[in-house]
Amino acid sequence: MITFQDVTKTYEDGTTAVQSFNLEIKEGEFFVLIGPSGCGKTTTLKMINRLHNVTNGDILIDGKSISDHNIHELRWNIGYVLQQIALFPHMTIEENISIVPELKSWKKGDISKRVDELLDLVGLEPSTYKKRKPSELSGGQQQRVGVARALAANPPIILMDEPFSALDPISREQLQQDFLSLKKKIQKTIVFVTHDMNEALTLGDRICLMKDGEAVQVGTPEEFVNNPKNDFVKSFIGNRRSILQKTIEELLEDLTMNSPVTPFREVDSNLTIGELLAILAEEEAVTVMQANEPLGVLSRKDVLHFLHEQSVEGRLA
Repeated sequence: MITFQDVTKTYEDGTTAVQSFNLEIKEGEFFVLIGPSGCGKTTTLKMINRLHNVTNGDILIDGKSISDHNIHELRWNIGYVLQQIALFPHMTIEENISIVPELKSWKKGDISKRVDELLDLVGLEPSTYKKRKPSELSGGQQQRVGVARALAANPPIILMDEPFSALDPISREQLQQDFLSLKKKIQKTIVFVTHDMNEALTLGDRICLMKDGEAVQVGTPEEFVNNPKNDFVKSFIGNRRSILQKTIEELLEDLTMNSPVTPFREVDSNLTIGELLAILAEEEAVTVMQANEPLGVLSRKDVLHFLHEQSVEGRLA
């Protein structure tokens, strides 16, 4: 889907932000770029839609160089969600979402229908929100509108640049949980930048950890947890590695367990938290089994809340 071929980005002052970068992002994949400040992750993202131009090498989308695309059509076919949200304050929510479909000359009725569909998709009641202005919404609600706007013209690729980092912890946790469900419904190729390893491990199908403009390790969350490539990867994952390698059984006293009434997918209590996260990317909840007996139900929301609390309280070891 998206291929980086020996890509280098050097700015006019001589700073090389990305160097000799090679990467293949698969169609329909939720791919996370992560790393310390200044590692080149945002520059890498912005080269995909030519907000930054490649200095050397090439980026291909479905085998075609991005330089061969009309720049306006390229950007219309790539949704973009920013940390700053950047909704137009003088426009209603409906008008904000309608921008790209209007540029692509969609019919008015089709645009109105699409706005309603997308507001429903991101959990905002259309009749309540579409005539409001951005200032009338909370930060979390505005970011949901930002996601809806990025999806408006049904682009195959969505770029997300630290979209949840400016939100309060509760809104951020809720959006992470909702996005796990949303990514299955929208079936898009998503490239997501974050500096938060918990977020990367929770949301990503695969992760690329960057340092000094280069890819240090590319792999699934499980591969990062179980097989960190070097000391830099180990240090970046930090204490998260230890808690994700603990089993459900080891953490039963800390995890919120609900009564096993609804028949969810069954998992063994010897499963690690890292393995559990991978399953909860596809399931709303699971029934935890021990010696063929149900212990209780773990929901995606409760597990994410548990990991967030551990992180905030510094008890990840």
